Amino acid sequence: MKDKNQIDSAEYISLEEAKRIKLPFFDGLAAGFPSPAMDYQHESLDLNEKFVSHPEASYFVRVRGESMIGLGILDGDICLVDRQEEIYNGNIVVAFVNGGLTVKTLDTSTKDKGYLRLMPANPDFEPIKIHPEDQFILQGKVTSIHRQIK
Repeated sequence: MKDKNQIDSAEYISLEEAKRIKLPFFDGLAAGFPSPAMDYQHESLDLNEKFVSHPEASYFVRVRGESMIGLGILDGDICLVDRQEEIYNGNIVVAFVNGGLTVKTLDTSTKDKGYLRLMPANPDFEPIKIHPEDQFILQGKVTSIHRQIK
């Protein structure tokens, strides 16, 4: 088990209003037997329109560490975070905890016991218990995960 006080880090990446680029979009491509791709081409796709609901309240973080691999969030992945989305029990969140940022699943089921938990998705990591005396700020809800394949 990893030290429960060890927190994987996340680094902020700004979401600037850059030039919007609409790229050709192919929908419904087979993962098995190939078929003519042009039959599936739609108009175009703007990733900002598809993934960013609240541009003024959104930002990216790059994940560092392996505590969320069970949910498919890998070291180096980029998460889109929305500060305006409502956060509920079970959501993947970015949280500021005692001086550091982390990406975890919020567990409010222990609220009646006087603490919340941030749950990893890797059995090698322990949950992070958040007590009232802890420095804790929910920074936003993770709304999508992006990975560059090399």
